[in-house]
Amino acid sequence: MAGKSDNEVDVEVLVIGAGVVGIYALYRAIDAGFSALTLEAGDGVGGVWYWNRYPEARFDSESYTYGYLFSKELFDDWKWKEEFATQPEIEGYLNHVVDRFGLRPHIRTGQRVASATWDEDASLWVVTTEAGTTLRARWVISATGGLSVPHYPELEGLQDFAGEAHHTGAWPHSPIDFAGKRVAIIGNGPSGAQLLPAIVDLVEQVDLYQRTPTWTTPLNNADLTEEKRQWLSENFEQVVEILSTSPTGFMHEPAGKFSTADSPEERQAFYEKIWRAPGFGKLTSNYYDMTTNREVNLEFCEFLANKIRSIVNDPVTAERLIPTDHLFGAKRPPFVANYFESFNKPNASLIALRETPIVRVDATGIETTDGHRDYDVIVYATGFDFGTGALTRMGVTGRDGLDLSADWTDGPSDFAGFSAHRLPNFFFPGGPHGAGGGNYPRYSQDQVDWIADTLVYARDHGFDRFEPTSEQEDAWMSMVETLAPLSIFSAEHSHYYGANVQGKPKKFLLNPGGRAKLHEMLGELSSTEDYGGALASTRDRVAA
Repeated sequence: MAGKSDNEVDVEVLVIGAGVVGIYALYRAIDAGFSALTLEAGDGVGGVWYWNRYPEARFDSESYTYGYLFSKELFDDWKWKEEFATQPEIEGYLNHVVDRFGLRPHIRTGQRVASATWDEDASLWVVTTEAGTTLRARWVISATGGLSVPHYPELEGLQDFAGEAHHTGAWPHSPIDFAGKRVAIIGNGPSGAQLLPAIVDLVEQVDLYQRTPTWTTPLNNADLTEEKRQWLSENFEQVVEILSTSPTGFMHEPAGKFSTADSPEERQAFYEKIWRAPGFGKLTSNYYDMTTNREVNLEFCEFLANKIRSIVNDPVTAERLIPTDHLFGAKRPPFVANYFESFNKPNASLIALRETPIVRVDATGIETTDGHRDYDVIVYATGFDFGTGALTRMGVTGRDGLDLSADWTDGPSDFAGFSAHRLPNFFFPGGPHGAGGGNYPRYSQDQVDWIADTLVYARDHGFDRFEPTSEQEDAWMSMVETLAPLSIFSAEHSHYYGANVQGKPKKFLLNPGGRAKLHEMLGELSSTEDYGGALASTRDRVAA
């Protein structure tokens, strides 16, 4: 910073986070001719796929639909091995992208942001890191994502355990030796459901602690054949069109009908087909009214319950694994392989916490109301502080002294899920109210593209400031609050309402209007020269 004037920047665009979204934001900024730099807390790139490296961590969106779509050469160049890739391949892919497009020199790792403060006089952001770095930037794109702050359960004695304890969202880089160990897995969401089958044949004993059963269904993974790769390459433009316009960001074939089109017998046959569908196809290829018609959803739930009963040998365990308090889709369902089958192993047990709650963790294991169990390893598969976790921990201070952590105490308020009033030139793609439920990168790509296009437009038209007006933010939040009750997600059970974090306000954290509403409101904003007052020029202000 030596020799710089008060309003001179070190970098035009500063990206925070080198995950899927941050890498793309950096690529777009550099490609548009901006000087750009990324600060990454970890020692490598990948974001959630750098930190989540537990055994059997993998996509449950098809690999080729999750990856980047901006380059056909890249699309053809990387040969995914499976429909649903594992963490090592995903991390390898993201490193490949960084190197292929020359982004690594623009990424500084080991730089966890400690504060980001808006300098109103200079019209720029001053960002500091825990490592002592200070940077001044005109624009900040905080691509920290919704799954970057692991949430640990609120249990007495958490720090007292003398064995190994790890969170699935902050997994060590050196492999953990599970052979012959006594293991506790606390949590049965996607990460816990993936981990159990991966280690059950290695350990002496594994107990899965379940608070609420979930509607877990088969991932139905397969090798990605050369024929499929060739088809995807030959139809790249069509693939991009589908993934860029479909409400969910998937390529799944829709059912094309409501449940009323089929007889009861035909519906059972249809459910069998859905059971064999890949990943999110259980939702996206299901009847149109599956998420709105309670009776048909209950019928499908009973079908799933009977599947669980047919797989799990012990009838008591089977019933404990069947949800009774929410419909299919009310919580984000895990899509995994061999989860229910694992409970047929003699060394695997299910601990139902609603029957026998945890009293405390101690030096040797876990005590429940039913007694004490000794463990060598405890795994916390308890998810993340979704949506707001990272943004409220970065010391963000906006215009007029806005403290983001305090301002969002009762829930986030934003515009389009990536910007907010009183946070000029600060974007957070992939943040609260950004995605509509579905293939996360496709929503985030929409946001990053709009942000990048807006920065280019601002540069070319003499603007150097973007801040949504209070009216624009209010209109977006009114849409969220109006449509949220129509969503199938449960405020009592879903992490999309922050239900997994004790004390967090039960506010809906997705975009209930989906892609259509996002594009509609962004289109309205950009229909005027100054984006309805959101764009301004500080040079004009100084001249005045």
